[in-house]
Amino acid sequence: MGRNSKISRQTKETQIELSLELDGAGQSEINTGIGFFDHMLTHVAFHGRFDLKVQANGDLEVDNHHTIEDVGLCLGQALAEALGDKAGIVRYGNASVPMDEALCQVVLDISGRPLFVCSGQSLAGPVGGMDLQLAREFWRAFASRAGLTLHVILHYGDNDHHLLEGAFKALGRALDQATALDSRLAGGVASTKGIL
Repeated sequence: MGRNSKISRQTKETQIELSLELDGAGQSEINTGIGFFDHMLTHVAFHGRFDLKVQANGDLEVDNHHTIEDVGLCLGQALAEALGDKAGIVRYGNASVPMDEALCQVVLDISGRPLFVCSGQSLAGPVGGMDLQLAREFWRAFASRAGLTLHVILHYGDNDHHLLEGAFKALGRALDQATALDSRLAGGVASTKGIL
């Protein structure tokens, strides 16, 4: 049985179709109507080695907020469903990515206890038509639905594009680590409680 999920979300603000295959090849087909956001999600899929398809239609005439947040909710839900009971996964991931002058780090725990913390360099915007403050909304929504403890640390950097790209690449790499299967667990979960 594959580790995959398909999500459909319909609201008065957004219509989203999303599919996720955890054991993929890093391929993606993403269209949210927000080019820079598409670029960031492509990095998550590529560096996470996931196959990801996203088709989102949102009220961009209002702003990008609803689309970006709702895609985060859908991706988080897809991850949780694809992982199921989380049997055999490594659970923790930690990745640091340099992007030219910027250094970003993502540390996460597929804990079932949603928490999001972002620290370090502040983001202003927009870049490529995307308000960079909305990256935080994406990460918060994603962590909430996926059941992640998620720390995004923007250590330093002068270029907001570089900071954000480094963070999304680090998210992909940390997710790749955390969702990997550890044969030493023999199908159990990585918790002394016996459940995640």
